[in-house]
Amino acid sequence: MKILVPVKRVIDYSVRVRVQPDRKGVVTEGVKTGLNPFDEIALEEALRIREAGHPVEEILAVTVGSADAQQVLRTALALGADRALLLETAQPSIPGGVARVLHALVQERAPDLVLMGKQAIDDDAHQTGGLLAGLWGRPQVTCVSRLEILEGGRVRATREVDHGLETLEVDLPAVVTADLRLNTPRFVKMPDIMRARQKPLETVPADRYGLGEVPIEMLAFDPPPERPKGVMVPDVDALVAALKERGVL
Repeated sequence: MKILVPVKRVIDYSVRVRVQPDRKGVVTEGVKTGLNPFDEIALEEALRIREAGHPVEEILAVTVGSADAQQVLRTALALGADRALLLETAQPSIPGGVARVLHALVQERAPDLVLMGKQAIDDDAHQTGGLLAGLWGRPQVTCVSRLEILEGGRVRATREVDHGLETLEVDLPAVVTADLRLNTPRFVKMPDIMRARQKPLETVPADRYGLGEVPIEMLAFDPPPERPKGVMVPDVDALVAALKERGVL
């Protein structure tokens, strides 16, 4: 079994994002970045599949981005990925473009399972996995909270839905996107970081896989409106009066 794990470099979840003065983007200089948390969960699940005794030949971590994105690939290698591939481009990453590149890549590398985060925390688009499955013509299961590898080239995936849990079985190759409840990722240890330096990290222009021009233009970015300060009221009657004044009651 070959497992492909797409990952993305994002601003760290603990950082308060600031909009540039010209509103053309967000401030990234001097800002902590890292591996998208949902993608880290997907990588952890790939490692657990191997550790459970399934014959995983290779776990390949891949990202589409600038040269700085090597940072998250090194992290993926330190966590346990066998190889890493940077599809380098200076263009902004959007779901449709990334899905087209990944489609060309899976046709070349022929993975049995594409395991990725359900969304990236920077744009929250939740589109890349579904677009890839559609282009590839293979089954998909999104927002997975439990994954089992079955005999006969099938997987059983459980996902949370509005009315409870839904369990699906699909044939491989397939695309599976990970939810937060799938697992808890391991910590990166210093010896693993040192060993990761010896693992192969390949860099290829994303244009080789048909990225092309990104058909989208970012016009402006705006921060969310500031929340008004809370108001202290002396008693319940004053609270009811304040709510009526604001039209809530």
